[in-house]
Amino acid sequence: MGDHEARGDDFEKKAEKKLTGWGIFGSKYEDAADLFDKAANSLKLAKNWSRAASVYIKIANCHLKGDSKHEAASAYVEAANCYKKFSPQEAAQALNQAVNLFLEIGRLNMAARYSKDIGEIYQQEQDLEKATDYLERAADLFDSEGQSSQANTIKQKVAEIAAQLEQYPKATEIFEGIARQSINNNLLKYGVRGILLNAGICQLCRGDPVAITNSLERYQEIDPTFSGTREYKLLADLAASMDEGDIVKFTDAIKEFDSMTRLDPWKTTLLLRAKNELKKKEDDEDDLT
Repeated sequence: MGDHEARGDDFEKKAEKKLTGWGIFGSKYEDAADLFDKAANSLKLAKNWSRAASVYIKIANCHLKGDSKHEAASAYVEAANCYKKFSPQEAAQALNQAVNLFLEIGRLNMAARYSKDIGEIYQQEQDLEKATDYLERAADLFDSEGQSSQANTIKQKVAEIAAQLEQYPKATEIFEGIARQSINNNLLKYGVRGILLNAGICQLCRGDPVAITNSLERYQEIDPTFSGTREYKLLADLAASMDEGDIVKFTDAIKEFDSMTRLDPWKTTLLLRAKNELKKKEDDEDDLT
């Protein structure tokens, strides 16, 4: 470890000297960037992630001085990979610099990829508003590049976050939009029933049985096969039990579905919210009698 760090120190000093010395304008920064790169690799081998990250920022600056924006963006990505080891916030900031440069040079696919990475960092950090901003940007960029499958995957994440934040109308609208877009695509149409289930669960959380029943009719229009699925039966049973104010029936419908198809944590959390809404209504009615 000590040898690697000493080597890193040596390369970094040589790079700094190259920057302060005389030389042809373009090649001076190029030569310094090469030396900084060797320093960063040595520091990574020494597992000194903080110093390696700061050296990659210096590499990015060298490339910007030489007007090599693609190389500068790549250096910011390398810095972010080091920052991820100890500082997610700084990783997101470095990736944001990379995204802006990739946008400048028209590399929209790369900008989309790293916008998604930033969104996922903020999601892990529970900064859901920022996560949404970057994931929406990534989805838009993937759409503009004609990569609808990747865009839809990210839009689903945005919808899931919106539901977490109790923004149920927004979540429902996104899920329904994905379903409409996917139903005519041979690769994506088989996932439509799961997406419609997600949309229906968001409707359940609003606690309006009439809206849920209307949604089920709309989902049948989006996917004519939906009424024959277990997902449809679950939503219809839950809507009926909500209308009747029957918590036991509501719980039994979930248990029956879960025994054959495991519900993921996101669905489980939202269904628990819907159940609590139902219980609250039942308690309020008991108070009135």
